[in-house]
Order: sequence, then C-alpha cells, then structure tokens
Amino acid sequence: MSDNQFKPFVPATTRMKEFTFKSILLGCIFGIIFGAATVYLALKAGLTVSASIPIAVIAITLGRKFFKTTILENNIIQTTGSAGESIAAGVVFTLPAFLFLSDGAGAQFFNYITILTLAIIGGVLGTLMMIPLRRSLIVKEHGTLPYPEGTACADVLIAGEKGGDFAKTAFWGLGFAAIYAFLQKVLHIIAETPGYMTKQANKFLPSANLSADITPEYMGVGYIIGPRISGVLVAGGVLSWLALIPLLASLLPGDTIATQLIKLGYLANLNTPGGQGNWDPATHTFTDYASAIYYAYIRQIAAGAVAAGGFITLVRTIPTIVSTFRGSLGAVKDSTEKQSGTVPRTEKDLSLKVVIFGSLALVVLMAILPQLPGGSIGQKLLVGALVVFFGAFFVTVSSRIVGLIGSSNNPISGMTIATLMGTCLVFIAVGWTGKLYEPMALVVGSMICIAAANAGGTSQDLKSGYIVGATPMNQQIALFIGAIVSSIVIGLTVKFLDRPTADMIAHGVKDHAIGSLYYPAPQGTLLATLDIGILSGNLDWQFVLVGALLAITIELCGVNALSFAVGAYLPLSTTTPILVGGAIRGLVDYRKKKANIQTTAEEEELGRGNLFATGLVAGGAVAGVIIAIMAGFDSTAAGLAKLNLQESFLGALGQGGYYILGTGFFAFMGWYLYRVARK
Repeated sequence: MSDNQFKPFVPATTRMKEFTFKSILLGCIFGIIFGAATVYLALKAGLTVSASIPIAVIAITLGRKFFKTTILENNIIQTTGSAGESIAAGVVFTLPAFLFLSDGAGAQFFNYITILTLAIIGGVLGTLMMIPLRRSLIVKEHGTLPYPEGTACADVLIAGEKGGDFAKTAFWGLGFAAIYAFLQKVLHIIAETPGYMTKQANKFLPSANLSADITPEYMGVGYIIGPRISGVLVAGGVLSWLALIPLLASLLPGDTIATQLIKLGYLANLNTPGGQGNWDPATHTFTDYASAIYYAYIRQIAAGAVAAGGFITLVRTIPTIVSTFRGSLGAVKDSTEKQSGTVPRTEKDLSLKVVIFGSLALVVLMAILPQLPGGSIGQKLLVGALVVFFGAFFVTVSSRIVGLIGSSNNPISGMTIATLMGTCLVFIAVGWTGKLYEPMALVVGSMICIAAANAGGTSQDLKSGYIVGATPMNQQIALFIGAIVSSIVIGLTVKFLDRPTADMIAHGVKDHAIGSLYYPAPQGTLLATLDIGILSGNLDWQFVLVGALLAITIELCGVNALSFAVGAYLPLSTTTPILVGGAIRGLVDYRKKKANIQTTAEEEELGRGNLFATGLVAGGAVAGVIIAIMAGFDSTAAGLAKLNLQESFLGALGQGGYYILGTGFFAFMGWYLYRVARK
C-alpha cells in the first residue's frame, strides 16, 4: 500500500491535544516503572517484554477515567514510556560485561555515572538515527513491514477510542491473557515451557530438544506477523535445535564441550559442577547436552549468521537510505515558514540538522567526558566515530528487523556481537591490543546495543503514530525526554540489584550479585569473552564464519536470511509458539479466501482476530511486568512462592501429565483465538 492511499485514524487536518505536560509526565512515570522491571527480567533470565502495548492499555484506561486524554495524548504517553524498556534492555545486555573483563580492568567503569552516561548517549543516538529513516521504513513500506507491536499498539489506541466491540475485543484478549498468565506464572498450574528432549545415548537424534514457551504474548505476536515470517523463523530454530545440536552431540565428547564453555565463561573449570547444561565432573557428562551445545557453539554460529543477514539487509536498503537522505536534505533547504505551510502535520519530522549536529555533539561528549574509558581525546574520538558509524548501520538493520518480526524478537545480542567484533578488528589494525583496550571496545558495543534496541522501539512507536495520525516531530521529542528520564532510574536499579543481599552473601556471593546464579547476565558474560578473545587473538572465528556462510546460502535459496538467522539464534521454545500463532492466522486467511471475503489492510488491522491477538500480547506483557516487580521484593516474593502449586501438580500428574495439561491450555487459547478471528 502506498503512503498516499493510507488515511490515519486522526486526519492530518485535525487539531487535537497531543504533546501536553500530562502526557509527558505520565509517559515518564511509565518509563521508569517498565524500565526498572525490564532490568530485573533481563538480568534474571536474559529476556525482556515489550512495554508499548501495556502502556497504551494503561493510558487508555487511566486517561479516559481520570485525565480525559485524547488518543494522540495516549500515543505520546506510550511513546515516552516505551523508551525506558528499550534502553534498559540494551544496558543490561551489555554493561555488566565490565565486571568480567581481564583482571578486573573494567570494574571501575561499572558505576552509576558511567551507566547513566552510556544509557543516555545510546538512547539519544538510536532516536536520532531513526529520524531520517521514518519516511522510508514507516510510510513508504507501510504495506510491506507490519511492525507487529506498533500495529497492535495502534489497534489498542483506536479500539479504546472507538469503544464498543472494538474495545471489548481488545480488552477481552487482555483479560484472557491476564487470567492465563495468573494460572501460569503465579499458580503454576500451566507449565511455562513444556518440552521433550531425546537422550544423549539416542543413536538416531541425540539430545534433540523440542520445547515451547506457551505464553499468550508469543501466540499473539505470531498471529500478527502471519504464517510466512513465523515459518521462516521456526525453520532457523529447527536447523539449530533438531539438526546441528544432535549432530554436534553425536560427534563431540563431553570434555570438549565443557572446555568450550570454560573458554566462553559459562563454566569455571572441568572440576566444578554446574554451568550451562549442568556439567557433572564425576561422570564427565551434562544433564542437558542441548543447552550446553547451544551456548558453546550454536550462539556463535547464529551470531555470524545474524551479522551476515544484517549486512545483506543493509546492502538491499542502501537505495532507500540514499533516497531518504536526499529527501531530508531537500527538506532542510526549505524555510521553516514555508515548511509549516506546505507539510501536513502527520509528516513533520525533526530537521536533519538535528540528526547531524546531534550526532557530532555526542562524539564530542564522548571525547571530553572523563568517566568513559580511553587514555586520550584522540582515542575517545575514534571510539565516538565508531559509535556513529556502527550506529547508522545497525539502527537501520534493527528498524527493519522489528518491522518484520517485532521488537520482542529483535536479535540485539547478535548485532552487538558483530559491532564488538568489528570494533576489536579496528583496534587491532591500529595496534591497540591487550586488556587496556577491552573497556573501550565494550563501550562501542554497549552503545550500539542500546541505540539499536531504542531504534527498534522507536520504529514501533512511529508506526503506531503513523496509523493513529500522530505528529512525528512530537513523538521524536517525547522519545528524547523518555530516554533521558528513564536512564536515571535504570542506572539506580542496576546498581541496586548488583548489591548482594544477606541471603546472597550467605550463599557465597561476595562483591557483585550480577554474574552470580541470582543474576547471571548471560549476554554480558558472552560479550566480555568475545572482547577478551579477539583482542588477545583467541576467538573461534570458524564458528562465526560458518554462520555467515549459512546466511549467504539461505539468501541464495530465495529465503530471507535475516529472519532465518534470527530463528537460528533464538531458542526453539520462543519460535515454536510464534509459529502456532502464525498458523492460526494462515488458517483464518485461508477460510476467508475460500469464502471470498475481501478486506482492506485497515479493516484487517481492526479485525477481531488482530484485536484479540493484540490483547493477548498486551495481557501477557503486563502480567509479566507486574509479576517481575512483585518478585523483586522479598515480602511479595514469599507470597508468590506460597501460591505456587507446581509441585502439587507434578506429584499428581507427573512431568509428562503436567506438560500435557499446559499444552491443553495453550491449545484452548489457540482455538479461542481462531474462533474470535472467524467472527
């Protein structure tokens, strides 16, 4: 669909309250809450939840009852608040790596001021780089890039504004998901990840693992993105978990896998039990070979595939990027008076001058701020230049990826790994090797991770705004405000959780809770290992190159290599429930086609199936955040533990019966989604 055919919910000629004090204030409050919750989730499990949809739902509910907000004000609320979740994810995935560098060389930089500075710079950079890309990715490719969370968020805003059946369908999905999440994450009646893994001794398919995180949000995302993309995603997971892992399990002895895990920092030594896969030094075996091989080999292979897929995406996008910048440069030449008289409200972006001078200002700040690593201004200027260079690249890639598969599945870790490797290679080329330069390389990787995460969230927000009829310039300013305010609390939360409690100290945790079993921060450990390995010349390049060549092979077969690589990088437990949602969407579309039912794209976006799926995503995300906050306090965590009925159900049904019960609940949810969509 071309941009001149699309008509937003609020026409460009309509004047309505949008960028107001109450909308910014509420957005900042939500950004603080969801940012803190994301820090906890990311440190604990290496996962995040999308904040835009939950914030939109809350904004509608509170705004209509207490604050009399308009739909455009509600959009500004969710735009401002979502910045906190995106930046928190980038911070937690990278900055803990400072603690794991050689001989504690980076621990001095793991302080509040440095975390705050990097969070703000990375967050602002992600929004800056997205400004000139908005028209090409959001407007011109409106019919090509679905931006599932952005579209779902717009559906929620519109449904809340329309009221009636529109709102009822979305909120019924929200309530359905909330009840499901309560049964699953509080009472634990529904298993969270049913699965089946073959034994290592199986001569046909050793250590093959088929599992699924049967949550409402994954089914909802799958329905929104459809069968094609979800199928390609799960295909990558099938290759990793049902082909490569069984192959490596049949070829590699346990000691070899354990040695690789030690090299990557996932296992202390061959004589220490535990680590990924639960190593047993007495028998020289793993309890879970699939997890051990995934962390030892598959993640590196998939990271290479994601990097190559991202490069292919960038090459294909270059013509669009060039035309976009040309258009932006042309717009700069127009005077403000002329522009205000000719450009519709819904097409007004911040000037390209803001992008250029803002990026230069960030480079200068990085060069002069004493809290950032670097021995001289020249070294810091090179770091700043690398941040802008990689930022332009991966912000583009991230913005396009989330357009296909959503922010929840954005492979930020893969992009960060590619950035870190590229930065280390540049350092090696200029003769900067050894542990002195490890913190400097990590700064580049961390800021690109934060920028890419925020750019992905920004893209979803701008998509929501495009559908509802927001003013892009107001959204972009709101994103800057949200990035700065939420960064203040994100740093405080990270440092708070890093402080060992009395219980942690009693169990052997000394200086830092992050990196322990309580907050393992898996991405940070991997980044530190890569940083040390490349600058010391000990990285396993063979695995990275295998992934890159795999992505090229898939692309030559006519399949989107990036989507496939993302599926290979993600656990199969993530992509499988997404496939179920996509399959339900495919079945609904097939029945519509068979019945010769024709609908426009706008009608489909506001269809009962999409609205109910939106509610599933929102309900699952809201419940996840609330439970994460409750679990972060000892008093409420104890109460949650008392409500946990998992052991009772396991005792009564056995593990197999417990998994079947959970799968039955998930199947019922899928059936109900199909039933609602068919209406």
